Amino acid sequence: MQTDARVGVVEGGGSPHKLVTRPVQHHRSQIGAVSQLIAGGVAGAVSKTCTAPLARLTILFQVQGMHSDVATLKKASIWREATRIVNEEGFRAFWKGNLVTIAHRLPYSSISFYAFERYKNLLQLMPGVGIHEPNFATDVFVRLAGGGLAGITAASVTYPLDLVRTRLSAQTKVNYYRGIWHALCTISREEGIFGLYKGLGACLLGVGPNLAISFSVYDTARSFWQLQRPDDSTVMVSLACGSLSGIASSTVSFPLDLVRRRMQLEGVGGRARVYKTGVFGTFRHIIQAEGLRGLYRGILPEYYKVVPSIGIVFMTFEKLKQVLTDIQI
Repeated sequence: MQTDARVGVVEGGGSPHKLVTRPVQHHRSQIGAVSQLIAGGVAGAVSKTCTAPLARLTILFQVQGMHSDVATLKKASIWREATRIVNEEGFRAFWKGNLVTIAHRLPYSSISFYAFERYKNLLQLMPGVGIHEPNFATDVFVRLAGGGLAGITAASVTYPLDLVRTRLSAQTKVNYYRGIWHALCTISREEGIFGLYKGLGACLLGVGPNLAISFSVYDTARSFWQLQRPDDSTVMVSLACGSLSGIASSTVSFPLDLVRRRMQLEGVGGRARVYKTGVFGTFRHIIQAEGLRGLYRGILPEYYKVVPSIGIVFMTFEKLKQVLTDIQI
């Protein structure tokens, strides 16, 4: 296995050994690619379904400042909002928008996991990075850059579904959008095709550091853990390292995520626009109206969600990839 891996990296040369092993490595890389795509997509869908109630609470808290007064915001709490959802919308409303979440997460997770591995391989071929003399600094750089590029790629491709998910989840008493297709058509008709990409700038600003921190913290923590305690359960390692990476990435990127949500809901159903000056203008408006704490509105349910969510993603991904690789899918 070790020999094949080195053969796959070194270019040129006429050694018969290299010529014989190159197709084997290519076949293995193809198997790995398919496994990563399937495992990544399923892992994302499972995680999002398990944590959908907390995800909806996070979104509802994030957008409260758009049309609520200060007194209402001060009274808001997780228990109060959860009780309101059950009383007014029913228990199933906790999963409102979950179908589009899965529709978004399947391709998003597949693309991000697959792209992360591909970007890592490309970055390792850069002059000065070199895989033959790895060190901690270059490893961190590769993981940060690979995670950031993977996040930007996945977010750009799947963004319209993310916007629809936000709008469906933010609906409370009145259902302006009846479903995924109706939302896509209505937004395109009323706001134009570019309406499907509202808040993309904030998304790309946030998703790069988010996935960069998430992947690099996870990869680094897992490598260190396995080096110190190689006999520990893969499930336990994935769960612990995934949870740690989720807390770190959410803390850093949450303000941009909140700005993205607010911008995604601009002009819904003919409402007056609140934020008219882009990403930085939205930041300024929130700070002036709600203070710095306003940028972290909804961070508590996000923390409650992120530990099981990220943990389940990485745990499911690792186990599925192992199973799929074993059966050569």
